[in-house]
Amino acid sequence: MKIAFVGKGGSGKTTLSSLFIRHLAANEAPVVAVDADINQHLGAALGLDEGEAAALPAMGAHLPLIKDYLRGSNPRIASAETMIKTTPPGEGSRLLGVSEDNPVYDACAVSVHLDDGDIRLMATGPFTESDLGVSCYHSKVGAVELCLNHLVDGPEEYVVVDMTAGSDSFASGMFTRFDMTFLVAEPTRKGVSVYRQYKEYARDFGVALKVVGNKVQGPEDVDFLREEVGDDLLVTVGYSDWVQAMEKGRPPRFEQLEVENRMSLQMLQNAAEDSYEHRDWERYTRQMVHFHLKNAESWGNAKTGADLASQVDPAFVLGERMTDVSAAQPA
Repeated sequence: MKIAFVGKGGSGKTTLSSLFIRHLAANEAPVVAVDADINQHLGAALGLDEGEAAALPAMGAHLPLIKDYLRGSNPRIASAETMIKTTPPGEGSRLLGVSEDNPVYDACAVSVHLDDGDIRLMATGPFTESDLGVSCYHSKVGAVELCLNHLVDGPEEYVVVDMTAGSDSFASGMFTRFDMTFLVAEPTRKGVSVYRQYKEYARDFGVALKVVGNKVQGPEDVDFLREEVGDDLLVTVGYSDWVQAMEKGRPPRFEQLEVENRMSLQMLQNAAEDSYEHRDWERYTRQMVHFHLKNAESWGNAKTGADLASQVDPAFVLGERMTDVSAAQPA
């Protein structure tokens, strides 16, 4: 399943992303974790020290390699240079699997050892001084969107993306790339404001959205969240000594996380697994094409000098069991 964590800045979405990733690893699920936030903190939350986190390869820096690999032998894509972040796969494209080895993971992913197993971690890369005044953040996450468009995940496989704060992810079609979106909200008016924005934007695209109440201190906080978000409230998470130790860089073993918080994480996994039966690969592909055509018309054609609508393969529908065919293509 592809899972997104969203929320306003400071809501605790990166912390909860990292806890969920640790929980999945403890349950022996294959995981690819992606830090797609402008503030790159997921590596540290997963236990990397400052030097290790700073040394994470930036996906954006490897965009030419990513494009060249994913293009494969697709005859509709004249060159890797004509690919943009929304370019959809078609006949001849190479696809990515969660557990496979491929040049994209070789260049962009690092293996992170957790208490209960290893996961793959990828990161967009930080906003640098050279980007100031000349780049927008969404140019950084283009590599993530392109990879998600070409990624096929099966049952009990997870891609967990820590998204940028607020509603900025709606500047692209990436918000439609997920089976489940967990919105982390504090029990405050500001905390639920992003929920309302997300709910409104996502309504027309069939985005599955559940709210995780964070920093909840008692029944009044739960009642407030329930009044504000209704049945979208899935679970709440309270104060955690384990998280406090983790944020100081000295986490105990994950098995010592409080029982109630472990139960909350299991509820997140249950909700994600329940979403699997509602997968609609035709709709997923259709939305991918929709946003590609919008981007092509608004800026992509002018930037590349190509008719990017011609990249759409009308007979192609992304789906499971495609990675075996993709992997058989020549590198």
